[in-house]
Amino acid sequence: MENYQNYYTQSEQALDSRVSAVMKRVYVKMFLALLVTAFVSLFCASSQAVQSIFFSSRAFMWGTFIVELILVFAITGAINKMSSGTATMLFFLFAVINGLALFPIFLVYTGVSIAKTFFITAGTFGAMSIYGYFTSQDLAKWGSVLVMALFGLIICSVVNIFWANNTFEWIISGAGVLIFVGLTAWDTQKIKNWAAAAPAESTSKLATIGALSLYLDFINLFLYLLRFFGNSRD
Repeated sequence: MENYQNYYTQSEQALDSRVSAVMKRVYVKMFLALLVTAFVSLFCASSQAVQSIFFSSRAFMWGTFIVELILVFAITGAINKMSSGTATMLFFLFAVINGLALFPIFLVYTGVSIAKTFFITAGTFGAMSIYGYFTSQDLAKWGSVLVMALFGLIICSVVNIFWANNTFEWIISGAGVLIFVGLTAWDTQKIKNWAAAAPAESTSKLATIGALSLYLDFINLFLYLLRFFGNSRD
């Protein structure tokens, strides 16, 4: 009996160690992708040539958005058919394209307010990710609700593009913050559960998928918070 308990304890420790290692890779990849996005955005914001191309061609703007969607669907939908190196390359390519798409925020908002919002986002994201990792509560039921709420948020955002109602915009922004705060906790728990169940040979791809999920949570949370804390340059 004592030998069985020792074996069980050792197995549990090995599992915890493997999950911890996978989560570290997830956060490292996510952090590096955020750095890539930030540097690309800063470069584009300081380049008159990039700004001229981006703002003079609506097709270029829509093309950037479409490429981002293709990359997300390619990574999430076909990751089992590609090598871990290819998945990682596509993930960082997505970070580059997203940096190109997001650089206008450096032209609209002051650098100080962007930095302030980034640290607020990092603190909020960190707290919710820690909660998602350590909580014993199953967040799966909340996850399905949050996903449905996210679809509703997207529909409302599209409607408001044509309606252009400022009050509705603030409501959408508040809802966006709440949704992505919740998604951060749920995605963290989901990735942790995947890491516990996945075979060792698939951990690299899992780290890429996990990093993409949390990267998207962070970026969207940042953008919605920026509408509250961002100060215009005008």
